[in-house]
Order: sequence, then structure tokens, then C-alpha cells
Amino acid sequence: MSTMGNKTVFAKNLQRYIAASGKSRSAICEELGIAYSTFSEWANARKYPRIDAIERLAQYFGIKKSDLIEDVSPKLESNIAAIYDDHIRMVPVFESVSAGFGALAENSVVDYLPLRIVSDYEASETICIRVQGDSMYPKIENGDIIQVHKQDSVDSGEIAVVLLDGDEGLVKKVVYSSNWIELHSINPMYPVQRFENADVLRLRVVGKVKGVFKAL
Repeated sequence: MSTMGNKTVFAKNLQRYIAASGKSRSAICEELGIAYSTFSEWANARKYPRIDAIERLAQYFGIKKSDLIEDVSPKLESNIAAIYDDHIRMVPVFESVSAGFGALAENSVVDYLPLRIVSDYEASETICIRVQGDSMYPKIENGDIIQVHKQDSVDSGEIAVVLLDGDEGLVKKVVYSSNWIELHSINPMYPVQRFENADVLRLRVVGKVKGVFKAL
């Protein structure tokens, strides 16, 4: 097996055992005393761990080393299906709203979240984003993770991910009429942003918020 193949197989196995553990990457790193950046490189198939690190991971998950380094997909899928079901998907978590839709988005993945999504199409159009700021408090707080379905429009009154001027990413309730769009925050400390006539072209809806996972 090539080095690339080794890294890919290891990352795939590691992601599955992370999902089966029900813990976040950060929690696992803290318990093992492993740098988060190093752990993410393993899980994203960028680097292959040393044998002593593989041994520590195997002991942590209660498995054999071969379960991490060999392509044992059928066995893993069977074990994980017993805990969840066949529709658990490892959805990437991006570091910010903008990163989730940028050209270099794959370099901004900070974690993976196991979500139950039945449809293959729905899974392919779903990402998660770690929210920064408190404009949507208390529904969405700083550090929460939102589940987003990529789409270019939402109904008036729905919460969406919006790009302003093609750059600044915002999570807001979108309210609109025929010639204006308003972005509403839930936190009353933030004023309504109104865009009229040609200014509505400064906004682009890029996804609908489907769920919120609260930060610990």
C-alpha cells in the first residue's frame, strides 16, 4: 500500500472510531494529550502517525492496531451501524461562515460531526460551521455549530447563511419584500440591516440553517 493509501485508510478508520466514541476531536485530544492540529492532520489524511501514537489511539478506543491501519470497512460499518445506523455521515465542520463556502474550504475543516442524513443528495449539500459572535443569542451562541444545507434562497423569516459583498459571512434571519431585504439578529443589541433596490445585490444566500449544536 502506498503512503497516500496508508494515510487515507488510517484517516477513514480514525474518523469512524471518533464517531463511534460520541466524543469531539478536542475532547479526545485533551484526554490523550495530543495536539489538536496533529490529530486533525491524521484525521484529514495529511499525515500518518508514528507507531507509538497508533498504539495509544488503539488502546484509547479499545481496539487493535490493525483496526486503524488496515482497510476493514465492512467490520467497522457493521459495528458502527449497531450503535447508530447506516445513515450516519461524517459532516465537515468549518472554522467560519466564509470558510465553508470559499475556494479553499477544504483547508478550513476543523472537525467532523456525525449526523444522521438518509439522502445522499442531502448529505452532499450539508456542511457544519462553527459560529463566531453573539448576534443570534440565545438561539445560536458563540462557539455553537450550525448545520447548513447549501441553497441560494430561503423563505422570508428563515435563518440563513448570507454572504455580504461576496466576502463577509453572516448568520441572520432573512426578511424580504419585492424591493428590499432585511437581516435580523435575535440579540436585540444588534440593529436590523436593511438593503434596498440595487443594494440587495450585495447579498447572496448560500445556505439554510437546519440545526444548532450547542458548545460545551
